[in-house]
Amino acid sequence: MGRHGWDSDTRRWRLTALLGVGAVALALVVTLVSTLSGGPSTAGTTRDGDKVHGTPAAPGAKPEPYVGWGFTHTQYSADEGAGAATARVEKLLGQDAGLAQNQHIMGWGADNPEPVRGHYDFGALDRRVDFVRASGGTPVITLCCSPDWMKGGRPGVGNTNWSQAALETAPTPDHYQDFADLAATVARRYPDVKHFIVWNEFKGFWNDAASRWDYEGYTKMYNLVYQALKRVDKDIMVGGPYLVMDSVDPRDQNASRTLKGPWGAMDQRVLDAFSYWNTHKAGADFAVVDGSSYTRDDDLLPNEFAATDKLTAVSEWVRRQTHGLPLWWAEYYVEPGDGNDDRKGWSEPHRVAVQATGMIAMVKGGAESGFYWNPEDKTGTDCAGCLWTPTDSAGGGQARPMYDLVSRFAKAFPPGSRYETVQVAADDVPGVRVLATARTVLVVNTQNRQISAQVDGKRFDMRPYEVKWLDR
Repeated sequence: MGRHGWDSDTRRWRLTALLGVGAVALALVVTLVSTLSGGPSTAGTTRDGDKVHGTPAAPGAKPEPYVGWGFTHTQYSADEGAGAATARVEKLLGQDAGLAQNQHIMGWGADNPEPVRGHYDFGALDRRVDFVRASGGTPVITLCCSPDWMKGGRPGVGNTNWSQAALETAPTPDHYQDFADLAATVARRYPDVKHFIVWNEFKGFWNDAASRWDYEGYTKMYNLVYQALKRVDKDIMVGGPYLVMDSVDPRDQNASRTLKGPWGAMDQRVLDAFSYWNTHKAGADFAVVDGSSYTRDDDLLPNEFAATDKLTAVSEWVRRQTHGLPLWWAEYYVEPGDGNDDRKGWSEPHRVAVQATGMIAMVKGGAESGFYWNPEDKTGTDCAGCLWTPTDSAGGGQARPMYDLVSRFAKAFPPGSRYETVQVAADDVPGVRVLATARTVLVVNTQNRQISAQVDGKRFDMRPYEVKWLDR
């Protein structure tokens, strides 16, 4: 699915001015010699990739199989940019210490971690992990994607194919163990990272001949990664399968006959893939899915707010299949993208209101952890749906309305929260969505008009698409 907005014009391999002229010259010489000798370039890499990086956070209690609500770093984030802007975001996140932050090992801001077998380049990933540590976040690593030599490409520094098609190609079966070994190297390098997601959206695991997911291949790779990580540290938490929970028109030939609703019907091929992984997995500490409230044809059924009921139905189904395994949503989308996969058609209040409704829906289905895919721009002063403004200038890194929603939601509804039913006036029930604990009530106005609502015994006005927090 093309929702990630991978920016292929940015080459993640680079030598910075901080290396100095001498180091750059040496790297060029090494590259030239390697090229003349016919071997792939290893310039700038290291053999000791599993050496502990930086200053890991102090060991805490035994990790739990959940991390709460947070976000995923994407191609551009606050680890780079103007110093004042990056410091502003770091301080912002520091105020919400513990907010879960997810990062991939290759792509979406990270370089090729192993351009040649046994030769590692973790520079960009180190920087992202350092940022998570400095901002007090709970680090999560998604083990995707894989170096070119594991999927039929050319090894060597400078040979990485950063096209989306290449990035989203899975390792070939003969390299599944190599990928598992890389995962173990990452785990040893960052011993304070205790939560790992295996792969992303079954990328590269589609069986064209059978017109279904290659769930056998994914599960084989997953099991090798799971076992490799547990050998590093038995307390590491591992989860999968990170399937896209696609829904379709109920009349579609692949529509599920059992998991359906006004929002559409699940693609039975996705359910089959999940069931296979669930039956044949070596183990899992949590289950991971992603998906959108809209169908594969971008239909919001019957409307953008009611469509989020799909997220509840899918969450409940996954929880039943796994017999209550903790559920994570690695990504979740409520606003269809345009031809460029941009989501800029709604006003920010509208966007935040539907997003809040989607998060409520996931919680009602039993999910306790989830990551907002932060669509950060490289430059500019505005950013539709972003958590903060771009950090390219000193004035950047300003919190956006979506940050307020995600951070407050994480604080108000952490894993283990006990939810309560609150009274909503009968005539207000169709127009609001509510989530409540003994301490907090979240109320969303789903109408594009001002309303007067009565919730939990209180009467108050709400602006169009307003998201309101009430203390109890």
